[in-house]
This record gives sequence, C-alpha cells and structure tokens, in this order.
Amino acid sequence: MNYTFLKLGSFFALLGVILGAFGAHGLENHLTADQLDTFDTGIRYQFYHALALILLAILTAPMKNNQLLRYAGWLFTAGIICFSGSIYLLACRYFLGIESWWWLGPITPIGGTFFIIGWGMLLYAAYKEEL
Repeated sequence: MNYTFLKLGSFFALLGVILGAFGAHGLENHLTADQLDTFDTGIRYQFYHALALILLAILTAPMKNNQLLRYAGWLFTAGIICFSGSIYLLACRYFLGIESWWWLGPITPIGGTFFIIGWGMLLYAAYKEEL
C-alpha cells in the first residue's frame, strides 16, 4: 500500500468535507448562486480525486512495480490543487478582494488536464499490468 497517497486522499477528502460545509453555511450569504455552484464544482472534483488517490493507495499493493500508478497519483494531486484550488479562489475572488488575480482562470484547465492525464495513466497501467 502506498501510504503517501492514502494520506493525501484522506487529507483532501477531509478538506472537501470542511470546505463543503463552509461553502454551504459560511458563504451562502456572501456569494451568488452561480458562485456557490462554481465552488461546489471544486468540491465535487476534489472529492472524486481524493477517492481516486485512496484507490491508488490500495492498488499499489498488488501492482507494486507499476510506476504509472504513482504518476497518476501525483497528477491527481496536482489536479486537485490547480483545478479545485483555482475554482475556490475564482468563486470567492470578489469576497476575498482578489478580483485582479487574472492568472487564476488559466490554472483551472491546467488542473483539468492533470486529471485527464492521470486517468489515462491509470488506464494504461491497467492494460500494462494485464499483459
């Protein structure tokens, strides 16, 4: 088992629950419905990929020599930080007073690309293991 990915997945899942509660109860009077929906998108993708990290932690036991799983895990981690992190900041930018941070917008698709490549790595790892 890869305990690094187990720890990261657990941390991001914990943080997802905390941010989800904060978004639902702490931001509801400060953000528009569209901004809250955007914030929720960040939560969902963070949670999906936190669970994917936990899955990778478990899969590394029977697939010990598959470096692609580690690449996928690090891509999921980078994706959570870039995609969900930028989504949170974009949704809250007026509330936080960072509306001039123009560079946040391009970070979101970079994070999404990390997710896509990570899933591709996992798919390739499964095919490679089967051979």
